Amino acid sequence: MIPLHGLTLVTGPNGSGKSSLYRALRLLAETAQGRLVPTLAREGGLHSTLWAGPESFSRSVLRGEQPVQGTRRKNAISLKLGFAGEDFGYAIDLGLPGPSGVAAFAGDPHVKRECVWSGDVMRPSTLLVDRRNTYVRARTDGADWIDLTQHLMPFDSMMTQCADPRTTPELLLLRESIRGWRFYDQLRTDAGAPARSPQIGTYTPVLSGDGADLAAALQTIFEIGEYRDVADTIEDAFPGATVLVTNNDGWFDVEMRQHGLLRPLKSAELSDGTLRYLLLTAALLTPRPPALMVLNEPETSLHPDLLPALARLIVRAAERSQLVVVSHAPTLIDALQQQPTCHAIMLEKRLGETQISNELDIPRKWQWPSR
Repeated sequence: MIPLHGLTLVTGPNGSGKSSLYRALRLLAETAQGRLVPTLAREGGLHSTLWAGPESFSRSVLRGEQPVQGTRRKNAISLKLGFAGEDFGYAIDLGLPGPSGVAAFAGDPHVKRECVWSGDVMRPSTLLVDRRNTYVRARTDGADWIDLTQHLMPFDSMMTQCADPRTTPELLLLRESIRGWRFYDQLRTDAGAPARSPQIGTYTPVLSGDGADLAAALQTIFEIGEYRDVADTIEDAFPGATVLVTNNDGWFDVEMRQHGLLRPLKSAELSDGTLRYLLLTAALLTPRPPALMVLNEPETSLHPDLLPALARLIVRAAERSQLVVVSHAPTLIDALQQQPTCHAIMLEKRLGETQISNELDIPRKWQWPSR
């Protein structure tokens, strides 16, 4: 169990498991979108997510007296994902299909167990919606259970198939909340990046994952009266610079005026680091803040001198959304850790297993639902 706060910094050396934690959060989000199985397939299938070491280590191995050796697997193949908050908790357990599965899709994982409960701890008394294999039931207001379906397809999540405002309002609320999570790890700044070319502009309160609608996202912030927020952020990172959005018959483009230059630079002329900072500005100053935003290595392409300003921007955004930042840039890490609202999680590898190296306040033990 890993506690996530209003602003959580995840750091550690290369190969320590930062990307695995990021992908686990993305997989949880894909569950609410109905894309969990295809996403797993693109990443190498269920087996690619499993622990590559032995199921257990002997004391002699832990003491370094004997090498790590493979053993015969005894436990069932299982990928478990879950989270809990003050309102609701959710967990899903994926496994291999049974012998009666269709041969062409034998590699597709099946949902073995799926649960939604109230509060931050799962108990039999707090379960709201419970799924075992293809059977799903829900608790009524009178605390009785009703059958929702006995024939849910094993590759479907009850998140997408059983959410109903009458019978499972809590499941519906949880699904819509998860669908609002945002992940930014593919903001493009290369020469062919869409953000470097004029784009058709429409009202855009949420920046897309690749940043193609940067100009429209910035103009949206300007239109709702938050121009000063962007101006202050740009001034903090690039003293004397200003940003504006041009509109040519509905085609929007970004221009940046900088001290000492006789003309503004268009988006196609900006450096990778400058463009990336503008993208992060549009993402973090969104007029529609999500419940959760996750940034994976936001320092990419940024000069170290820009990272303190980025840290201040992140702290500001964390006042409106829960933020998780995955980074290994010392300057950004130091700047964030100086903030009292930032809680750091430091990962390390021990015998190939990802572990938390710093002490964390974990008030309650996580309980996985059994199959």
